[in-house]
Amino acid sequence: MNFTGPEEQRLALVPGDLLICEGGDIGRTAIWNGDLPGCYYQNHLHRARLKNGNADPRFVLYWLWYAFEVGNVYFGRGNVTTIPNLSQAKLCELPLPVPPLPEQRKIASVLGLVQRAIEQQERLIALTQELKKSLMHKLFTEGFRGERQKQTDIGPVPESWEVMPLGTLAKIGNGSTPKRDNKGYWENGSISWLTSAKIHERFISQADEFVTELAATERHLPRVKPGSLLIAITGQGKTLGNSAVVLFETCISQHLAYAQFHTSDVVPEFVLWYFQTRYQHLRSVSQAGGSTKGALTCGYLKTYPVPVPSREEQREIADMFAGLEQREQVHIRKRRTLNDLFRTLLHQLMTAQLRVHDLDLFEFGLDSEAAVP
Repeated sequence: MNFTGPEEQRLALVPGDLLICEGGDIGRTAIWNGDLPGCYYQNHLHRARLKNGNADPRFVLYWLWYAFEVGNVYFGRGNVTTIPNLSQAKLCELPLPVPPLPEQRKIASVLGLVQRAIEQQERLIALTQELKKSLMHKLFTEGFRGERQKQTDIGPVPESWEVMPLGTLAKIGNGSTPKRDNKGYWENGSISWLTSAKIHERFISQADEFVTELAATERHLPRVKPGSLLIAITGQGKTLGNSAVVLFETCISQHLAYAQFHTSDVVPEFVLWYFQTRYQHLRSVSQAGGSTKGALTCGYLKTYPVPVPSREEQREIADMFAGLEQREQVHIRKRRTLNDLFRTLLHQLMTAQLRVHDLDLFEFGLDSEAAVP
């Protein structure tokens, strides 16, 4: 954007400036560290520039995170209009705790240490996902054996690979949802039943809901066998077109299709990873013809082409992705644990339930030396 000279003077950011959302996610706060030269801010943000030298900007940042996002300290202080907002006048009235400056800095350093550990896990997750994406493209077009390629309906594949319709490899069908108001279908149910929300687990190991034998009999619910591929054929957000392998016998909702493999020449995990590469294509097919509903059909999935290398090569490819998936899940669990730790420390330090000089970060697997400014 272009700025006049007076606007540049008024809107220029300097390191340590706090930027606070006026509307939308009211009170969400970030700190400007001067990473880019000549940066300014727009009119939906408040800039808070601390004065008098008795408050540390990083401490205030974390206090505002706590006050707005965890403790609801300022609940109801935003202007209540048709579009909720936090005016500058209201922002200036907000009370701010000011412990001794050395304690502020230590609190900010401790929280910053945990935050950096979270960011490190997020980087590792992103790198693993990018590696997985690159390998998917390479392995499903070139394979493991360095063979020459041939052109097929799904693009180039190794010469020894066949391309076959999914319906020749598996029985295809979809499930059903018993009426929710019929207690006989749900109360004390013992048969697993899955919704499309479970598709994001990729390898589904347990059910959250159960139906009764009466529901399975009267509603003719198919029993999907372990090792079957599930595909979300409807859904909102990122659900439609996603796929997973189920590890136990189960019933499923009408929003899921199943591919129950009837040949030992197919490794289900290999087909799963191939379908991960076809996610965008499946979503685009569901919207073909200008459909606003967005859905796939079992008839279409029966004709869907799938590459079929030797079982040995399928296993090798599936095992490689399983290793990457395991690595990604380790980082996801670490990030979740660190996020919980951050919120706990944020609450306890900002309410003085825990004093920073009593804190031993070795208990949490973190290096306390790095927290000292």
